[in-house]
Amino acid sequence: MKVLVINAGSSSLKYQLIDMQTESPIAKGGCERIGLDGSFCKHKANGKDVTITSPMPTHKEAIQVVLDALVDKEHGAISSMDEIDAVGHRIVHSGEEFNDSVLLTDETMATIESLSELAPLHQPANVIGVKACKAIMPNVPMVGVFDTAFHSSMPEKAYIYGIPYEAYKDYKIRRYGFHGTSHRFVSGEAAKYLGREDDKNFKVVTLHLGNGSSISAVKGGKSLDTSMSFTPLGGVPMGTRSGDMDPAIVEFLANKYGMTLAETLNYLNKKSGVSGLSGVSSDFRDLRNAAAEGNHRAQLALDVFTYSCRKYLGAYAAALGGVDCIVFTAGIGEHDGGVRMSIVEDLEYMGVVVDKAKNDNLTDGICEISAKDSKVKVLVIPTNEELVIARDTQRLAK
Repeated sequence: MKVLVINAGSSSLKYQLIDMQTESPIAKGGCERIGLDGSFCKHKANGKDVTITSPMPTHKEAIQVVLDALVDKEHGAISSMDEIDAVGHRIVHSGEEFNDSVLLTDETMATIESLSELAPLHQPANVIGVKACKAIMPNVPMVGVFDTAFHSSMPEKAYIYGIPYEAYKDYKIRRYGFHGTSHRFVSGEAAKYLGREDDKNFKVVTLHLGNGSSISAVKGGKSLDTSMSFTPLGGVPMGTRSGDMDPAIVEFLANKYGMTLAETLNYLNKKSGVSGLSGVSSDFRDLRNAAAEGNHRAQLALDVFTYSCRKYLGAYAAALGGVDCIVFTAGIGEHDGGVRMSIVEDLEYMGVVVDKAKNDNLTDGICEISAKDSKVKVLVIPTNEELVIARDTQRLAK
């Protein structure tokens, strides 16, 4: 079976065509500037990289560009569209309506569209991507895989806020969590690696650290708690997002800077985090270079980030009643040894000891960076959200 994985953003569309027999991509790429001038698609297949420039006023045209690229005689990966057996779509929000991936029928699509107010920046784009695919491939089964569904196993005490219960009953205001496909994948890979796939007591803290970051407590393959909240603004400070703070600060900022509520939320989402703290960049490589040159605010931004991650790690170890494994993943988690070390150093009291040489010299695939005498395994596992989507798509399409 060949599964096409689609991840539609507001003005972009990423894709992979995965051969499920080998679980490896045979083509991948992305369309940029959809709905804008100068739209293009970067496509890779059979060792060839090409850039295709074409007008893409909507996602429908972008999908057509992708499908044409996949069957192109020069740089394609398949001989005809008939080789695409199913399409898996990344969809951000499942609300409380779905706790697993679903076939995208008219009924499920109507429910997904109704959840757009919970993710107004992402959900409409995801829906547009699905509709564009359905218009071009009406007879191909399609599956929606949600960012939030993995966290639907959280107990009520973990997702309810300390506000009047009516707000939850009337408007479903609660913790949802995000990056679920990533947390699900790496916690599962950790269980496989350590031979504990069937152990319902296997306790893992997974740290998905990138421009957007979240941390999860996972027990026996199920999410018990996670740092991102009602929206992806909650949790640790991120590239440009503030993370957790006293909610009264919102009104205080609005009054002091003369901002509207929408402007204040934009300030917290796009001008805060390590970018706002440092005044340098949201890119951790830039922060590391600036800190090395003596920039105090860049170092402060790094320290605030790692300290916050460390607090969540300790909190989740307590929530789980101990921890067997810590997993780092995503762009920063996989590639920044300094961040990893800052988060886990001096945790010997928890049984965590990291081998600095291993941490500084990773190889491909899963890397164990804990020392031999560490009671807690510390792993770096490359995430693969597209493979999670493809596996669910294959399961449901069959």
